[in-house]
Amino acid sequence: MFVGVDGCKNGWVKVGLSEGDEWEVEIFPDINSLWNESEQASQILIDIPIGLRESGTEERQCDKNARALLGPKRTSSVFPAPCRGALDASSYEQACQINKRMTGRKLSLQTWSILPKIREVNNLLINDALSRSHIRETHPEVCFWALAGGRPMLHSKKKEEGRSERLELLKTIYPQTEEVIKYASKNWLRRDLALDDVLDALVASITARKGFDKLLSIPEVPEIDSHGLPMEIVYFYDTSKSSAS
Repeated sequence: MFVGVDGCKNGWVKVGLSEGDEWEVEIFPDINSLWNESEQASQILIDIPIGLRESGTEERQCDKNARALLGPKRTSSVFPAPCRGALDASSYEQACQINKRMTGRKLSLQTWSILPKIREVNNLLINDALSRSHIRETHPEVCFWALAGGRPMLHSKKKEEGRSERLELLKTIYPQTEEVIKYASKNWLRRDLALDDVLDALVASITARKGFDKLLSIPEVPEIDSHGLPMEIVYFYDTSKSSAS
């Protein structure tokens, strides 16, 4: 099974794809329960920062490189990762103070909103050696860019034309895409599971499936944090859809 994971309102949405035509969509309240059900997966790609800096003014190289690839329209989708110390903050103000002291930058509200999920994944990977060999960081907009042959998406995923753009691309790559989306829409209300969360998890699972032993990394040689976790964003580049072809 090849798994893509994205955060959602009620926890984490998981899309699993087999090597054949089987697929599954599930929601888990926390990352530990998702991992317990996914230990046998061949690959798990998750949209959350993994390797974190302790201090320093330089952002993670993978984030800077990803923004450069995505261009001005999609660059804001790559949030600045927090320093590790900010994970222990109990308020936005405290997180900003810690991040400012350690990196010279306050924390964005977007990063603060996903801080609990960053903490969940960080704790899992530090405490479970097996999970570190299965779970890797990805970013949906980098996945879409790469599967489109190096073309960033034109529209925001929060807009109807952006969701349609991404859906149409995935349908050309994975024929069961529409079935997956219809299943998710039928079984969960939009307020509990947004369509763009399903698309993000699906593009991660498609990336894991197509690129299992051919995944590329941004940067090519990842930085390693103080806990041995890579600062990387992985993707599969679909040369058949290259704009040069």
